[in-house]
Amino acid sequence: MTTAQAISSTRDRVGECPVWSVAEQALYWVDIEGRHIRRWTAASDAVQTWTLPERVGCIALTADGRVIAAMETGVFAVQLLDAPAVKLECLAKVTHPAAGMRFNDGRCDAEGRFWISTMVMDMGLASPLGGLYCLDENGLSAAKLDGLITPNGLAFSPGGKTAYVSDSHPSVQKIWAFDFDGSQLLARREFVDMTALPGRPDGAAIDVEGHYWICGNDAGQVHRFDPQGRLVRSLEVPVAKPSMCAFGGPNLDVLYVTSIVPGTVGFASPGLNGAVFALQPGVCGLPEPVFSRFPTGV
Repeated sequence: MTTAQAISSTRDRVGECPVWSVAEQALYWVDIEGRHIRRWTAASDAVQTWTLPERVGCIALTADGRVIAAMETGVFAVQLLDAPAVKLECLAKVTHPAAGMRFNDGRCDAEGRFWISTMVMDMGLASPLGGLYCLDENGLSAAKLDGLITPNGLAFSPGGKTAYVSDSHPSVQKIWAFDFDGSQLLARREFVDMTALPGRPDGAAIDVEGHYWICGNDAGQVHRFDPQGRLVRSLEVPVAKPSMCAFGGPNLDVLYVTSIVPGTVGFASPGLNGAVFALQPGVCGLPEPVFSRFPTGV
């Protein structure tokens, strides 16, 4: 399966944030603009869809079967009822620095904190008001990182000592690495400048060898970089806008890739655009940590 295969017939306007549940042997992901959480269960090859009241940028899973969703106005614990119904519990509200913002990329660290970024939804404004925040038992932090236009690419090295963040905006197209101590992002340095490489740096994942996989949005590729930031491999997907990748499957050796329907393509006839793809890259990933650091009193 070195050739990417679509795993379902569903199509997402802006598919993002695939997360593999080891316990359920199922893949969760979101359609940001569709305001959906979706779940594909491998055993049944069936997709379920739940509808949210706001755009949902990213999700994390919990040990008790709920989904943590970072949306427009805050972060919510979502109980998935009979699809498409949900029950929401607010964990933290957010005060954005401007109107027209929402949460975007995010994932949990190994200690169960949820790291989540924000952006101005109109990318044409190129507004650097986006930031990176952390949700834990103390609530939603102040910005740990600011000055971002379209933050993406969040990932943590296997040992948890390095964090990665990208900015997908066409005017930036960079990936940075940071020393990570569990609460702070330190010693920021350029990891990869993708302006000369195919695609803009979108969502990312880490494999067991510490290599960093990131979707080349607009180029139909997923790139693998070694820990020194050297491009060592690129895999093709049959759409222009792959958006984020995640490892899953029984052996965590399948790379799942979400995608976006380009604005130039009608959603009524998207073809494979907006599908979720699966391929086997020849290396395994790591189990995705679950969110466990609920704000005190929630």
